[in-house]
Amino acid sequence: MDWLASVDIYCERVGLGFWAEPFNALSNLSFIIAALWAAIEARKRGADGAIWLLIGMAGLIGVGSFTFHTFAKTWSEYADTIPIWSFVAMFVFIAMARVGGVRPGRIGAIALGVAAVVVVITLASGEGVAPAPGTLNEPEFLNGSAQYAPAWIALLVFSVLSWRRKHPMWPWIWAATAVFSLSLVFRTVDMAVCPIFPVGSHFVWHLLNGAMIALLLQMLLRAPAPIGRGRSVHPHREK
Repeated sequence: MDWLASVDIYCERVGLGFWAEPFNALSNLSFIIAALWAAIEARKRGADGAIWLLIGMAGLIGVGSFTFHTFAKTWSEYADTIPIWSFVAMFVFIAMARVGGVRPGRIGAIALGVAAVVVVITLASGEGVAPAPGTLNEPEFLNGSAQYAPAWIALLVFSVLSWRRKHPMWPWIWAATAVFSLSLVFRTVDMAVCPIFPVGSHFVWHLLNGAMIALLLQMLLRAPAPIGRGRSVHPHREK
């Protein structure tokens, strides 16, 4: 693997410079804003360490994605994807335990199943395959968006279950699912719109994903403890 190979899979990039993708790079501020909003609320509500870890991961998504869209090398691609999937895994664990009331043993089994699906879809779509030395990446199936299918499916299932169980946070979860669905569209059509919109649409994916993460974090901060789980994980009085 050539860690210094150039990665060019986005419409906006037309050169090898650090600022060759200014919209794609700067739009990652949305993740930082989502993390800051969550941090303000977490401090008000006395959130515990797990929530603070999740907030930190949200901020790292913005840093990692900014790194990828500026350096645009194989190594920086991992700086982008590792924080994203770390956040997804951590969120799934916390949400299933604190919103769904799922026991730790079952969470582990579900997590293994999700991981297996991610690996299969990643291999099938070609996502994460390094380019040959000195070459640029060719567009992948669905422009690489297929790798996010497990996250979208998990969020959709989570939305349906929360609605059917009349969980008080279901509007937040549905809103996050809708925003993520729309963001996937903009990620997928980035290269397709390039001839008529040279900036592309990938930066909208960043903006909408920042909004989705903000909604999910705010949902967790406001979520009451599941029935039968004792006192709330946020022992403050709701304001």
